[in-house]
Amino acid sequence: MQLITERLFLIPLQPDGMRALLARTTDPELIQPYTDMLDLSLSHPEQWVWYTAWGLYQNDSGDWVGDLCFKGLPENGQPEIGCGLLPEYEHQGYATEAVRAACRWAFEQPGVTAVEAETAPDHAASQAVLHRAGFVPTGTVGAEGPSFILRQKP
Repeated sequence: MQLITERLFLIPLQPDGMRALLARTTDPELIQPYTDMLDLSLSHPEQWVWYTAWGLYQNDSGDWVGDLCFKGLPENGQPEIGCGLLPEYEHQGYATEAVRAACRWAFEQPGVTAVEAETAPDHAASQAVLHRAGFVPTGTVGAEGPSFILRQKP
C-alpha cells in the first residue's frame, strides 16, 4: 500500500520498517513515540496502518523526507494525525502535501468523519501546514497544544 503525490510517496511502515526507523532514530524525543507506534501496530494487526509511522519519500530520488502517523482510529471516527520532516526538507511544502494525501486516504476509510491534529503553541510552521491543508482551530487545547480539525466534506 502506498499513496503517491506530486513529489512524494507515502508508505505505512511494517514492523520491520518501524524497527529500522527506531534503530536509526537519534532524537531522544522520538524514541518513545516510535516504540509506542510499533507496539500498538503489533497489538492491533487489523488496524496497524492507523498506528504505524508512514514513511515520506521523494518520488524522484527515493530519499526519506520524514514521516507522519495517525494515533489510532477512535470509535468517534476522528483520528489524530501528526507529521515531522527532516530539517533539510522543512519549509518546502512537503508536510502540507503529505498531510493532504493522508487525510484524503483517511476519508476513504469506513467511519472516518474528521481528522484532528494538535501543535505546540509556538510552532507556527505546523499551524501553517494545518491551515493550508484545510484544518480549522477547534478552540480547545490538547496535551500537545492547540487543537485543529478537518471535517469530511459532504
